[in-house]
Amino acid sequence: MDIGEEDAQAIALRALAYVAEDGERLARFLEISGIGQQDVSGRLSDPTFLAGVLDFVLSDDSMTVDFVNRIEIDPMLPRLARRKLPGAEPDG
Repeated sequence: MDIGEEDAQAIALRALAYVAEDGERLARFLEISGIGQQDVSGRLSDPTFLAGVLDFVLSDDSMTVDFVNRIEIDPMLPRLARRKLPGAEPDG
C-alpha cells in the first residue's frame, strides 16, 4: 500500500479534526506543539505542521486506534501518511 503526499495531508487534516473534537486532547496538542489555537487555521496547508499532528496522534497507541476506528481507515494509513511528510524517519 502506498499513498501520495496529498493523501497524506488529507489524513493529517482528519487527524487534526479528531484531535480538535476533544478539549483535553486539543489542549495537550497545543501545549506540546507550542502553537496557539488561533494559529492552527493558518497552518492547515503546512506539511510540517501536519506532520506534527500525525506525530501527536501516533505517539499514543490508544489514540491511534481510536482515530483509525473513528474514521474507519486502515490502521497502517497514519504511519504511511507520516512517512510522506517532512521530518519522517528514513525507512530502514
